[in-house]
Amino acid sequence: MKAWQAYRLRLQRKRWRLRALRKRRELSVVADRTDKIRPADILVLTTLRNENARLPHFFDYYRRLGVGHFLVVDNGSTDGGAEYLAAQEDVSLWRTEASYKRARFGVDWLNWLARRHGHGHWCLTVDPDELLVYPFCDTRPLKALTDWLDASSIRSFGAMLLDLYPKGPIGAQAYERGDDPLDIACWFDPGNYSLSRNATYGNLWIQGGPRARSFFADDPERAPALNKIPLVKWDRRFAYVSSTHMLLPRGLNLVFDEWGGEKTCGMLLHTKFLDGFSDKAREELRRRQHYAASAEYKAYAAALEAEPELWCRWSERYINWRQLEVLGLMSRGNWT
Repeated sequence: MKAWQAYRLRLQRKRWRLRALRKRRELSVVADRTDKIRPADILVLTTLRNENARLPHFFDYYRRLGVGHFLVVDNGSTDGGAEYLAAQEDVSLWRTEASYKRARFGVDWLNWLARRHGHGHWCLTVDPDELLVYPFCDTRPLKALTDWLDASSIRSFGAMLLDLYPKGPIGAQAYERGDDPLDIACWFDPGNYSLSRNATYGNLWIQGGPRARSFFADDPERAPALNKIPLVKWDRRFAYVSSTHMLLPRGLNLVFDEWGGEKTCGMLLHTKFLDGFSDKAREELRRRQHYAASAEYKAYAAALEAEPELWCRWSERYINWRQLEVLGLMSRGNWT
């Protein structure tokens, strides 16, 4: 990278950090338990709205992996989720009614919380419908992975978003609060992914899967990005640029080899497609708080009128992380 390009990225990073500093004023403290964060704790950061049904399983899943504390921004929930969150002893909660879109889709809020409370910690930034799997996650806690990353002088860990879906119409099986979403959304596309390299930020750009073939079949280049860098040894100088797709400094984005490669990486099991998805898609379309004038939700709303089935004859049922490694979707790299 040329010197002037590196200089522009430094200026951009400074801009995002200053923006996060300003946007902190939109957050009101509901429950601040950050004094309980221990030096070695792994932190989860998330921003959410009306995800009460998912929260019990979400917290149980990440607690079992060994997460020490949760930093949560509630963006105007009306489903009782805020009351549940405020009662959790390992949760610090902030609330805001401000525009999700004008906070760069929540990135500004989370950049601020990571800067204020995450410095020196491994920070995992995920949505409530994302479940991290990594090599040996069935036998080793998340701290085993972060200890190995520390020992290897690796500061960021990549994970492709894997869309999971049910067999049959999306709304055919009821999801009850606290249930494991993988009991319903347990199928995925083992292939059908495209890769390219972002020349500016250096991150690998991944698209495809069931959303590309079912909702963006006429224009797959507009399909949502599936590349993420959710786990970072945070430093207050860092800043996410666009969701967890990329961040600055630029070197943190080099989490995959050019075409998948053998760098250690994980997967985010994405359980968006449960029975409440149609209602949520319509709500988010009305709110128009998502990227590109909610183009993604426009595509969902148009297709959902026909009650589509994402399952197809090439779909594969999810078993475990080893299956994903055999399929070439993730790798243990040199972590043995």
